[in-house]
Amino acid sequence: MTLFTALSCCQNGAMSSEDAMPVTDMAGRSVEVPRAVNRIVCAGPGTLRLITYLEATDRVVAIESGFEKDSPAGRPYRIAHPELAGLPGIGQASPSPQPDPEALLTVKPDVIFISYVEGRIADNLQGKTGIPVVVLSYGDLAAFNNGHVFDSLRLAGRILDKNGRAEAVIRFIKDCEKDLRVRAEKIPDDRRPRVYVGGLGFKGTRGITSTEYSYPAFELLRARNVVSEPGKKGHIFIDREKILEWDPDIIFIDGGGMDIVRDDRKKDPEFYDLLTAVRNGNVYGLFPYNYYTTNIDTALADAYFIGKIIYPECFEDIIPEKKADEIYSFLVGKPVYDTMKSDWDAFTRMRFNERR
Repeated sequence: MTLFTALSCCQNGAMSSEDAMPVTDMAGRSVEVPRAVNRIVCAGPGTLRLITYLEATDRVVAIESGFEKDSPAGRPYRIAHPELAGLPGIGQASPSPQPDPEALLTVKPDVIFISYVEGRIADNLQGKTGIPVVVLSYGDLAAFNNGHVFDSLRLAGRILDKNGRAEAVIRFIKDCEKDLRVRAEKIPDDRRPRVYVGGLGFKGTRGITSTEYSYPAFELLRARNVVSEPGKKGHIFIDREKILEWDPDIIFIDGGGMDIVRDDRKKDPEFYDLLTAVRNGNVYGLFPYNYYTTNIDTALADAYFIGKIIYPECFEDIIPEKKADEIYSFLVGKPVYDTMKSDWDAFTRMRFNERR
């Protein structure tokens, strides 16, 4: 008998009705979980981040191998919790998670939280291990105001007896959104600069032509996104000629694509020098907001920085660095701005000739 078979047989004992709690996960599956959950495993993009927001990292007994364990750069939840690197691995971090059943059985979690999988895959994993598998979700379009994220927080909060914390996190995010909107509403439409964001991550790091129709920070700030088109959302690759045609007043570059943009400028300086924003020094770096799906904390911090740049009179009281640490402290438990800043040329005018 293999270790997998032996452990699976032991794990497959049914819970009594007194010990079990039925839940419906984000894939619409009915799952029975223990009423007392003390050991959990996180798999898939963004799952560990949501558990961190719920202040439940002390219950995590294993995480994904690869960059989730070994390379925290760009992901505040991992920067804030370096102790997670010492946990066992349960399979490689991947946009399409495939945790190793034998590794899962070895660490004996009460519940497996997973994201970005179909219900049938979760059913298969649960069948192999005998461990309840709960699917969480960031929704079709990763954004920090997505209802799927709030529902996932409430679901995990119920399972972990963290209902109060889940509601506090949701309230904090909504309060930040409201504050950003209220500030932005003070600016007349004719005084809103035309803006563009490039370098957004999409199945890997990308250059200046990688952008979004409805970039969340721009949406909250009612910014004049040159890419925006009625009824269109999500990621898009833009022709370079269109950027020249639009010639935005201010350009923002996501941290994930900064070095690609720098290298691209060396190869094609004429293109960049034709852009008014480049000539006027109005190109600014942002922290990467999509890194193993959406860093909600970073998305909010970036939004405050963007607001400070495009509507300075409405954000006069905001010091972006301090606001970022306020957000990080609440959501991930530590003020990690300085560490993020050491890795990314963000919250400042972009220095094209310097690589990090």
